[in-house]
This record gives sequence, C-alpha cells and structure tokens, in this order.
Amino acid sequence: MIKLEMDNTDQTILRLLMKNARMPYLEIARECGISGAAIHQRVKKLSDVGVIQGTRLIVDPKALGFDVCALIGIQLREVALHGTAVEALRGVPEVVECVFLTGRWNLLIKVYCRDNEHLMHTIFERILPVQGITTTETFISLSEAFSRQVSVAL
Repeated sequence: MIKLEMDNTDQTILRLLMKNARMPYLEIARECGISGAAIHQRVKKLSDVGVIQGTRLIVDPKALGFDVCALIGIQLREVALHGTAVEALRGVPEVVECVFLTGRWNLLIKVYCRDNEHLMHTIFERILPVQGITTTETFISLSEAFSRQVSVAL
C-alpha cells in the first residue's frame, strides 16, 4: 500500500466522511472551501491508494438480539495451521473479527451471541472443532467503553 502525504484538506475530507460517510460532496466542498469536482478527485485519490476502503453501514448487535459480546483468545497446535483456522473461523457467523497476535494467543476473535447458552454452543460446537485449535480463553465484554477508527491527525 502506498503511503500518502495528506494535506489539511485531505484530513478534513477524511474527518468529515468518517463522521458521516453519506455526507454530500457539495457539503464537504463548502466546509473545505473548494469545488465539488475537487472533492471528487481527492476522494478518488484517497480510494485509489487504499486510504478509503469503502463505506459501511454500522448495525447495533444488541438491536438485533445479540446481547453477549466476547473476545476469545485461541492457541493453535502449530502456527502453520493459521490460514486453515482463519478460513474455518470465517465460516462461523458469530465471529465478527479475527486478528493474528504475538504472545500467549495466536488468534483473538470477537463474537456476538444471543445469550450465554448460544455462546457456549458457539465455542464448543463451532470454534473448538476447528482443526489446529488446542486452547481457548473467553473474555465476556460487560460493555464497550468506546470504538473508533484511527485519528486522521496522529
């Protein structure tokens, strides 16, 4: 991925789109003091180099009845099984995130379940049978303090 030198206008565009991905380009143009065509060009450039990777609709899992969020540390028998395990976990609908780690756990996954019984079923019948998984440790989230994307002005 190409690292892009961003000026203040690029940073403002990103900040505005991160706050509201559906914000009209003409409104962004007014905020930035440049033309709508210039906004289109800059957003296209940010997309082409991979800074912007699409837009998403964010759904509240609790509103859909998924009241339990858990993080599960996973230890693999062999690190070489990483790809196989990740592909198998990708097929488990309750798993919404998966990261490869250093340290005690090889993988950390985030799951959403309806209740603790659903979580237990997911762990014992969908996650533990995955080839290469030897150990898991489950951390139940009591609440999400905050969630955000990386700051544009770091």
